[in-house]
Amino acid sequence: MPETINQERVKELLKNPLSIQRELNNRSLYEFIQYFWPVYSAQLFSPNWHIDYICSELEIVAKQVAERKPRSHDLIINVPPGSSKTVCASIMFPIWCWTQWPWMLIITMSYSDKLSLESAEYCRDVLRSQRFQNMYPDIAIKEDKDVKSNFKIAKKMVGAGGPHRSSRMESTGGGRISTSITGTIMGFHADILIVDDPLNPTQAASDIELANANHFMEQTLPSRKRDKDITPTILIMQRLNQGDPSGAWLAKQETNVRHICLPGEIRNFKQYVNPPEMVDKYVDDLLDTRRISWKVLKDLESKLGQYGYAGQIGQNPTPPGGGMFKVDQIQIRTEYPKPHEVMHTIRAWDKAGTADGGDYTVGVKMSRLLGNRWLIEDMVRGRWSSNERERIIRNTADLDGTGVEIWMEQETGSSGKESAENTIRNLAGFRVFAERSTGDKVHRADPFSVQVNNGSISMMQGTFNHALIEELRFFPYGTHDDCVDSASLAWNKLVGKKIARRIT
Repeated sequence: MPETINQERVKELLKNPLSIQRELNNRSLYEFIQYFWPVYSAQLFSPNWHIDYICSELEIVAKQVAERKPRSHDLIINVPPGSSKTVCASIMFPIWCWTQWPWMLIITMSYSDKLSLESAEYCRDVLRSQRFQNMYPDIAIKEDKDVKSNFKIAKKMVGAGGPHRSSRMESTGGGRISTSITGTIMGFHADILIVDDPLNPTQAASDIELANANHFMEQTLPSRKRDKDITPTILIMQRLNQGDPSGAWLAKQETNVRHICLPGEIRNFKQYVNPPEMVDKYVDDLLDTRRISWKVLKDLESKLGQYGYAGQIGQNPTPPGGGMFKVDQIQIRTEYPKPHEVMHTIRAWDKAGTADGGDYTVGVKMSRLLGNRWLIEDMVRGRWSSNERERIIRNTADLDGTGVEIWMEQETGSSGKESAENTIRNLAGFRVFAERSTGDKVHRADPFSVQVNNGSISMMQGTFNHALIEELRFFPYGTHDDCVDSASLAWNKLVGKKIARRIT
């Protein structure tokens, strides 16, 4: 039922156009963001339905707190990077709340102090801006409580005395406290808790960092609520791992959690859209044709790999199945490229410890060619004793020549270091490096798989073709993964994915 029109209120608004805009801002966080966008960014605001939708969900949460009602739900919002989630939830949303309920204390958290404080600084910039003061002259930051990590909101209080009455700014009890998930927030209790990206992609690959983030969400955060029945938690993030805070929270299947999931595209991730009716909002199967175009997505897939793309864009961070490598895209060559086409060549070794019928020792030789293409030239593979293995590695290096750089994967522990040092001594006279393996095998192979699937990898015809192709075909669920480990290491070094130290 439409609101009853107050004629006097309409007359008052018409006398002051700024009051009309203020009324629009108060009614809509989306309108508020558009109005104050020029203070936040020099770029023009790019409207899209997903921002309006996220804003409406945030409004529901804030209004329940304002009315001191027991919360109906906590909120999880999963959206891809570059979708303006931080400006919506961490920068503008708290300010919008203070313009109407300046008593609200909001705690915001991110994976690092730097990121959390950056959002807080943008928040203060808007509050201090002339544009904001013109619109809301009665709201300001309390002068003696104004630091990025902890600032208070003050409201102008008008005193008695007729036309000469004075005014002063008084603390409202509201404000913002910003910290990281490893920071200290003891002694503070919030009306609203906002967690914006509790993990970054590097941390998501670490079991320890995952455990730390989930412990914070499960053990530390609940104790920071001002009222256990009212204070909501808002978690907004891109998915990075099956066990990330979103995944861990959803796995509990709590009934009072509202889950908003908006993948960047739905050609591959339609089934993950939540609520499902939001599928109808997508244009050309894209969440936002301006911010996240197909061109942008193709570039991101190349950089992120399939695993990272599925998580950050598709909001479904599950390791790809048996189709991780589309081996039909690999071209078999019968002629070597011309010398001027070869930019850099590496032989990468994945060493097995024994000859007992388990893992293979594998050495893949790969070259980077002009035009961002790669050629697998050769592969040596076998099960050998440690002495025989070192002899074959040396003989292979002699055949390759000193122009071929040699890399190997160093296993963890003192035995792994000793094995790598022995091989380096065995290869005296060659450029040889060792790298400690980090992260799981799927993550390490992921960038290489993207290039295979894009048709950027070719292979010289040889007896090794079948073994390598079949292992790629069934990775990561095949019987062996030594060929994939070796090829992935070679490709990563050819493109400079990591810089490893030389063992001395």
